[in-house]
Amino acid sequence: MHIEGILVPIITPFAEDGSVNVQALGQLVDHFIDAGVAGIVACGTTGEYYALTDAERDTVLQTVAQKAKGRVLAVAGINALSTPQSIQHAQRAQALGYDAVMLATPPYSLPEQAGIVRHFETVAAATPLPIILYDFPQRVGVQIAVETVLHLAKIPNIVAIKESSGNFNRALALIQANIPDFQIISGSDDMAADFLFWGVRSWISGGANVFPAEQVRMVKAATQGRWDDVRQLMAGMYPVIQAMESGDYNQKAKLGCRRHGIEAGTVRLPLAPLSEADAQAFMTMLDAYV
Repeated sequence: MHIEGILVPIITPFAEDGSVNVQALGQLVDHFIDAGVAGIVACGTTGEYYALTDAERDTVLQTVAQKAKGRVLAVAGINALSTPQSIQHAQRAQALGYDAVMLATPPYSLPEQAGIVRHFETVAAATPLPIILYDFPQRVGVQIAVETVLHLAKIPNIVAIKESSGNFNRALALIQANIPDFQIISGSDDMAADFLFWGVRSWISGGANVFPAEQVRMVKAATQGRWDDVRQLMAGMYPVIQAMESGDYNQKAKLGCRRHGIEAGTVRLPLAPLSEADAQAFMTMLDAYV
């Protein structure tokens, strides 16, 4: 599997009554595909997978699969607190026709590297789907060590890593390792230009919920060596991206969907909605985007 372009870890819109807004979700998938993205990631961190019931999770997965399959790459997030739960999610993704899955180390348990290895090996043995590793130590409490990545990359259906550590020295070590049949994917929105400069051409971007077309153009510009355009596009988006990265990421990603004429609703506990003042400040910043 070769992944190139922007993949959107899509938000999960909620209606006023708190239910999953299936219509808005489908509209967002269509809008992002029309903007030129290469794929949709369902039930990722930006999609608040942890706050969904099993039935709601399945609804989200079905909706995205129906809209995205055959048009762009459909990726299912299969994170869970335990390895057996992730296997169940992977099997459901396969049944729904997903092209790949994305998987992090289970949060809260803080496994050692040996446990991390066995977690990914066990899931990989239980599904034929390509697996994108997801390294986000700030979320799960532990990091997938570079040596562990090199070991796991030898497994045929472990094909890539979404690198969200926030440490570009680590990212560069992985990029320069030139791992056979394995891709490094940018997972740090504020460092995406750096990834592109070093030859990475895939970006799983929560910010693409807000800037899908702009980020598609940014990857295309990098592919064509138009670095002034890359710099200009990133500079334009950067204040908003920086505001998102500084806190309340999911809340701001949902607010940003208003750019597309879609109300995504609020977030679910344990996340709290933005105050009216903070929401207005973010929208004022977004409205100033040129």
